[in-house]
Order: sequence, then structure tokens, then C-alpha cells
Amino acid sequence: MRFLYNLLTYLLLIPYACYWLVRGLGNRSYLDRLGQRFGIGFPKTDGCIWIHAVSVGEVQATLPLVRALQNRYQDQTILITTVTPTGAARVKSLYGSDVLHAYIPFEFPHAIGRFFERMRPGVAMIMETEIWPNLYRGCGIRDIPLVLVSARISPRSTPGYRRLLPLISETLSHGIIIAAQSQADADRFLELGASSVRTWVTGNIKFDVDPDPSVAAKGKEMREARFGARPVWIAASTHEGEEQQVLEAHRELQKRYPDMLLLLVPRHPERFAGVKELVTKSGFSVVARTDAGSGHVSSDVFLVDTMGEVPLFYAASDVAFVGGSLVPIGGHNLLEPAAQGLPIVTGPHIFNALDIAEKFVDLGACRMVANSDELASMVGLLISDSVEAAELGERGREVLETNRGALERLLVLVEPLLQKAAASR
Repeated sequence: MRFLYNLLTYLLLIPYACYWLVRGLGNRSYLDRLGQRFGIGFPKTDGCIWIHAVSVGEVQATLPLVRALQNRYQDQTILITTVTPTGAARVKSLYGSDVLHAYIPFEFPHAIGRFFERMRPGVAMIMETEIWPNLYRGCGIRDIPLVLVSARISPRSTPGYRRLLPLISETLSHGIIIAAQSQADADRFLELGASSVRTWVTGNIKFDVDPDPSVAAKGKEMREARFGARPVWIAASTHEGEEQQVLEAHRELQKRYPDMLLLLVPRHPERFAGVKELVTKSGFSVVARTDAGSGHVSSDVFLVDTMGEVPLFYAASDVAFVGGSLVPIGGHNLLEPAAQGLPIVTGPHIFNALDIAEKFVDLGACRMVANSDELASMVGLLISDSVEAAELGERGREVLETNRGALERLLVLVEPLLQKAAASR
């Protein structure tokens, strides 16, 4: 099966490269360091701590881990790899030059081999759900310890993995340590052939992110200066098919609150222009973050067309709707608005981080809606009832506080590997 898998990776190489080049025509960031996708152009390091995070959400989740590693292993280079350019941009905005960044190569043996030859990681840590047979085997045959951090497998993806069970079981056999988010995730890994002695339940390190207090202060200052006394709600990380529902809800809200402002934050930057056009065609006045200047915002919609500023705009809002949930994307990070004490509204599609979402739902720390009408009704209720909004926001903060500790449990597993790697340098 491995032979067939590798044959498939080579057969798909040209189509995938063409796809990436086409994406690059519309978004030049996809051409950034393109050679690294093929195993070319990696900087050479004399050993590093390697963390792989697919995109923005996973990169954000690395923050407590990276800060802990920087404090404890100050002489070690930390490498963060991503798949997406937006993930790369988030690495730069979070860490600047404090870490090294590279793009992960495509999953074919030659590129993977070149990556390991140049980067020579001492320990590898993969964030959340990334099962790549050649990448994992590359660690195994080089005796590079590999830890799956906040590891999860959704019930939706398990049947697909089962169809490739011989390959997946072999992939998970290379001494991999699994630090699962929940017991259910650990059980699913065990079903796929993971070692019971190397599978642990540590929790999700996203709960250990400490919000920057300056962000809350800056958000409030910006609100006072730019939005004044207007009621403000934010729709963050929205997807195609979702913005239209959000705008319909906003239209209903403005009937009750004529000066209501919507902060609209599309998930992907390549969609910014299209979403702005959609807002205009829907009959709303709109101003974008990049062309708004610094004066008072009088438009119906404020389009956040920048990266890495979502926490700032959460801090400037009264109510938060977290996107990817009114359409079957699976939902996005509920923890960021919870850290700001915001009342949270989500759609029904929350399977991407089900364990986190269920904690919020079970403890009454968010409100779930099914469509634009329900969204308008719920946001309106939370705008009008400040007591209910405050209680909902406080329950969100409680979810964060009661689920902390995953980072320390993870470090118990990782530190012996890091110390051994440092001693062998």
C-alpha cells in the first residue's frame, strides 16, 4: 500500500503544482518560496525544534508552546512550518524573527528527504490533525521523536482513515507519541493502530493561550474613537455562502437598531474583494480596514481585510458570531472571543473542534442558531439584554479557565525528548 501511495503522490505532483501556480496568479503569496514545496531552498540548520501548523488557527495555537520552549531552550532554533501563506503571515506577525519559518514540502519522498537533510530537526511536533505517511516515516527512519500535539480525529474523518487502515497503522507505528485532546480522540487513534503506551490524553493547548491585555485596551480605544456609541457585532472567519446570511441578519437588526455596525471578517484574504462587492450589491454602505483611515466609521459594514487583527476587533464588539458554522465548514475558534468575555453565537456546524464546542454548549457559554433569522434574533437579544450578554461572556471565560493545564501535561511528555536531542547535538 505504501508503494501505491507513493506512486499516487508522484502522479498528483504535476496537477498539484499546476493548481498552486494557478492560485498564485490570483494571490502572489502562493508563489512565495515555491521551491520549498518541492524540497528546494530550505535554509540549513544544525538541529532545531520543529513545529508544524497547517494554517492560521494552528499557528495561533502554537503560541503558549513556543513561548514555553523559548524560555526553557533559549539556545535552540525553533522552526515552524505551514501549508498556507496565511499561516506564514501569522507566524511572522506573532513571532517576527524569533522563529524560523518554512513551507512544508509536498508529500512525496524526494521533497520530504530534502527537507530533513537541510533542517535536521531534533524533535518534531505536529499540531492537531495532520497524518502524512511519508513525513511520519521520514521522522521514524531518522530516529526523530514525533509528537502529535492536541491531536484529534473527528468522527467524520475516521471512516476515511479506516479505508486506508494498513497504511495508517504503519504510519502511526514509528514511535509516535500522541497527546490527544480528549479520550474520544485517543480512542479513535487507538482504533487506527496507535500504540496504547504512547497515547495520552493531555487536552487542548489552545485553552492555555493568555490573551494580551493590551489588545483589549486597544480594541476599546479604537471603538470609542471610530465607532462611538453605535452597537457593534462582529461576524468573524466567515465563508462563502455565509456572508449573505450574515448580511440578511444585519438588515433585520438595522430595523431595530438603525445605527448598528457589522464588523465583517472573511476567513480567506483572497475573498476580501469579492465579499466587499457582495456587501455593496446587497445595498449596504461599506468601508474596508485598509482604506478607512483613522476617522469615525459611519458605514453599515466595516470590512476587516487584514490578517491577525481578529482579537482586536473582538475587543471592539458587543456580540461575536463565529463563522464557518452556518455552512458545513465545521466552525472556528470559540476561544478567542471567550478570552475577551464576549457573548458568542455560532451556527450548528461545529464538528471541526467538537470537543471545545461541546464544552461551550453544555455549559451554556454560547448560543446556537440555524439560519439568518435566528442569528438576527439572537444578536438582537444580546444587544438589548446586557445582563444576559455579560453572563454568557462570563461563562465563556469559565470554560477557558477550567480547561487550562494541557501545556504542562504536554511538556511532561516532550521535555525528555528535547533534553535527549540537545544532549546528542
